[in-house]
Amino acid sequence: MFQRVVKRFLLHVIAFLIAFLFSGAVFAQRPTPGSGPTSGRTGTNSSPLEGGDPRIDIDVYVRGADGAPIDVTAVVSLIAPMGQVLSQGTTLGGNIQFRGVAASQYTIQVVAAGYENASKDFDGYNAGASRVIIDMRPSSDGDVGAGSPQMLLAPKAQKELAKALEALRANKPEDAQSHLEKAHRMAPNHPAVNYLYGVYFLQMKDEEKAKSYWTKTLEFNPKHLSALLSMSEALLREQKVPDAESYVKKAVEADPNSWRAHAILADVLLKDSQPGEAVKEADHALELGKGQAVMVQPLLARALLAGGNKERAEKVLRDYIQDHPNDGGARKQLDSLLSPMPAPSSSAGVVGTETNAAPETPIDTSISLPLPSNWLPPDVDEKVPPVEPGVACALDEVVEKAGKRVEEFIKNVDRFTATEFLNHETINKWGIAESPEKRKFDYLVSIEQYRPGYFGVMEYRGNRYSAGQFPGGIETHGLPVLSLIFHPTNAGNFAMSCEGLAKWNGRPAWQVHFRQRPDKPNTIRAYKFGENAPSHAVALRGRAWIVADSYQIVRMETDLVATLPEIKLFADHTVVDYGPVHFKNRDVEMWLPQNAEVYFDWRGQRVHRRHSFDNYMLFSVDEKQRIAEPKMETQNPEN
Repeated sequence: MFQRVVKRFLLHVIAFLIAFLFSGAVFAQRPTPGSGPTSGRTGTNSSPLEGGDPRIDIDVYVRGADGAPIDVTAVVSLIAPMGQVLSQGTTLGGNIQFRGVAASQYTIQVVAAGYENASKDFDGYNAGASRVIIDMRPSSDGDVGAGSPQMLLAPKAQKELAKALEALRANKPEDAQSHLEKAHRMAPNHPAVNYLYGVYFLQMKDEEKAKSYWTKTLEFNPKHLSALLSMSEALLREQKVPDAESYVKKAVEADPNSWRAHAILADVLLKDSQPGEAVKEADHALELGKGQAVMVQPLLARALLAGGNKERAEKVLRDYIQDHPNDGGARKQLDSLLSPMPAPSSSAGVVGTETNAAPETPIDTSISLPLPSNWLPPDVDEKVPPVEPGVACALDEVVEKAGKRVEEFIKNVDRFTATEFLNHETINKWGIAESPEKRKFDYLVSIEQYRPGYFGVMEYRGNRYSAGQFPGGIETHGLPVLSLIFHPTNAGNFAMSCEGLAKWNGRPAWQVHFRQRPDKPNTIRAYKFGENAPSHAVALRGRAWIVADSYQIVRMETDLVATLPEIKLFADHTVVDYGPVHFKNRDVEMWLPQNAEVYFDWRGQRVHRRHSFDNYMLFSVDEKQRIAEPKMETQNPEN
């Protein structure tokens, strides 16, 4: 399929797209031999006498509590003093080697399923040897989620499980059966395999077998969130409320930021005649889940009504129905609230009130934890990333100062160039990446604000470039200007909330959630099929991390507010990491994209792309500038 995309466009109709990444931390691929970290190999390093910088090999051994190599694959990162990840790879037999790295100071960070994260400082200047041993402690929290088992799957078993997962996501259990059988023969005790077997039997209407496989899942991984929630919902359907409450409370303990767990707990508490506690849990679920949790509102209304708060229950239902006019159950619930039935007599053993409860309805099945995509990462609103407890956040101040940084960016830049590297993968119907392609572009960006809130943006890739040079003829646009969401003329178009103080590469950063307001113009992104075709506005929601000392935006992650079936757009997920670039001749420093992960499902094409940028130059400057390590600022530059 070939699509031509306009070269010059306005920010309020940015031509196409951006999307995101399936985390491969658990099933991480080993680096290509000879290109960074390796396992047990020694390279030829430059010597200062030969005119090169001093180079060393760092040999990392990761051990468990018994002193033996850990029995799972670990992700090992080599981190510079200012927090930049310089190299990363996975262990083989508990060992990994970083070859030919500069003799400098580093932090070696290790992450492995079932273990607490570990790190160790390493001084390459003074180290007598490059052998580093890192001892890991078993995690007290365990692993959560269907995609985070405590042990890894062999590639063949992982492929079969991926095929089964995609079939179950399409509600085609017959297509999943053979793949599940093969995966189960190869890994009968694996939590993810057993969990999906339970989903298979649920879709086959055999709930008893489904529960037996979820029980087995929890034997191997007691913190498996999907299994805990599935068990609690199954027990609710059987009216076994105390048993359901036991499982869902374990789910909340396993993942306190799961809005789905709090929503199901609210339903359990309401059935257990605890309306006050049910209201608290439903409110918390709505707070955590943002717009994704709106289906909790009818449940909240029932809890409010049961607790005697008819006025708020009516308001919650009216607001919900206004946005979801086709929900007949909620409309019937409101009608029942407005026209209550006569109170039952006291002889029935029930004390009547004028706020008679609405007819009981089962919890919305969309509250259930969905099956994770085999290729898309979790939705940005699936759960809130952790923040420091009890730290107050001044949202208006954070947004204002971040907006000033964006204004500085526009003021200092009219155009810049860079070298862009593109890694492209097509995702097949089973959610498995195939047909990898690579591209390299001479990339030029020009930005002009021609009137408040409207920006002319041009992106070129080489003198002889055409959209057809991109795989599939689909071009990625808008990476450098995504941060314009926080420009003062655009920020009001988004509903924003500050979730707290998080960490970004070890530095404090304010975590801000944003969502396109339906009553405001969409000035950020649109899709176009061709140069002269009409554009289709795309509303975004997401999260930004803003460094607390400088208010620079260092990371952004976005998703669609809603899919666009009319243009067959079903996924568009983006993560962009920014880094500082200092241009000496102009004596300016700007935060520009360092790398980006892009996932999209558009017109039958499912794609994963990774973009990285280097060799930045201002248009009039002939000296190439590389992305620097972030600098720690000692004071607020605005003061």
